[in-house]
Amino acid sequence: MLGLQSCLSTLTSRKRLRLSFFSKIMARTLTLDVSPPAHRWMDTTLQRDAFKKTIPVLAARVPASKTGSLLKSDIMKKFLMDLPKVRSVLRDPHDDLERLVLLNVSEDAALSSEVRNYLQEQSATLVVHNLDLTYDYWTADEILHSILPEELCKGSPSGFAITGHLAHMNLNKEYLPYKHIIGEIKNPMIKTVVNKLDSIDTKYRFFKMELLAGEPNHVVEHHESNCRFTFDFTRVYWNSRLHTEHDRLVQLFQPTDVIADVFAGVGPFAIPAAKKGCAVFANDLNPESARYLSQNIVDNKVASLVRASCEDGRDFIKKVIGRARDNPFPAYTGPKLSKMQEKEKRRLQLAKSSLTAAPALIDQSTVSNQSPRQTVSHFVMNLPDSAIDFLDAFRGVLLESASERDLSGNNANMPMVHCHCFTRELQPDRAEADIIQRVESKLGHQLDTGVALHMVRSVAPNKDMYCISFRLPRDVAFAR
Repeated sequence: MLGLQSCLSTLTSRKRLRLSFFSKIMARTLTLDVSPPAHRWMDTTLQRDAFKKTIPVLAARVPASKTGSLLKSDIMKKFLMDLPKVRSVLRDPHDDLERLVLLNVSEDAALSSEVRNYLQEQSATLVVHNLDLTYDYWTADEILHSILPEELCKGSPSGFAITGHLAHMNLNKEYLPYKHIIGEIKNPMIKTVVNKLDSIDTKYRFFKMELLAGEPNHVVEHHESNCRFTFDFTRVYWNSRLHTEHDRLVQLFQPTDVIADVFAGVGPFAIPAAKKGCAVFANDLNPESARYLSQNIVDNKVASLVRASCEDGRDFIKKVIGRARDNPFPAYTGPKLSKMQEKEKRRLQLAKSSLTAAPALIDQSTVSNQSPRQTVSHFVMNLPDSAIDFLDAFRGVLLESASERDLSGNNANMPMVHCHCFTRELQPDRAEADIIQRVESKLGHQLDTGVALHMVRSVAPNKDMYCISFRLPRDVAFAR
């Protein structure tokens, strides 16, 4: 028994020694320093040529026919070069029939005897290869960390939003002395880089920008939701991070719906909704937004479905229901035909013998309303900083066109209101209570059941953006 215990103890000790040996080998295989050279003297101008580094590494020179065996070998797996942007197999500059298989060690002492024996069996010889790294090898964050003072590296800017050819950053004040060099580093393929300033246009709610790098061209063409948007990034409000919210809300609409977009901007809700088949009244107070909105309506071929206006949001809310009643949109006639379907429809019409087949190209199951569209189904209020303040405009909004039937009816035909807002309450239940209280205060009426609250995004450490959706209470719409 004692002999067996002694044997097991010896085997365990050998196993530990073996694990210790391989741990040391693995530690030595990960010692290549591929970090960029530090240039903390740079502060205003990026000098890409200064970022060069030569690292001597071992390479196994083998006949070209043996290359595949080395790359597939389990013995060699832990020692093969596996760096991003670095080819692990190179042609031997001195012999076209030979290849250099790069290893991730710089000295042969780091190789195990098992690896040495295997390389010998493969007719391989060890040579030194100089691995030359330049600016393009490193990531933007790695370059930035090699330039900034060490105390600023931990919280350094790592993200930016891209809109068309333009990249938009929002730098904290401690990084402002390095703003121009950051602009050059972070976006080498972007034509224009801007930084958002603290000041904001109080009337039209767009942020002022400063050019950090590239061309002073702020008119962008941005693609989202199969739509094309053109606008001056410095003269209108746009946030690419709201793409998911744009899509989410549009998915709630039916093609037969009429949408009133109170703060439409350049059309991120209005135009995708129209592409779906919705009829849209789109408004924005900013003349520049309204101008680009009108251009985007034409560019996206939805001019028959979107009517643009430029007026105060409160006035728009009070007037848009009457506009829909007095000048309704045509009935929804089904999804737009593809070019192939249009061609087939014309062919059938010309043939005359198959005229009855043409209507089948339209999915009649989606056509639920053959009468003109004159009732607003949804109000979209995407101005989170102050949209709640406009809710009082809904008081009495339907009173002018009210009939006895309207006054005695139920809530079924009341429009839905989708109001974006901010809250500093970070707990979901407290955020809900805060938002509902503010909404009810402005409406002058309690909300009915069926209120939906959607958390859109966190915009600051103590500030979240929400969208509250509710059906407009009849007592508010017909308030005297």
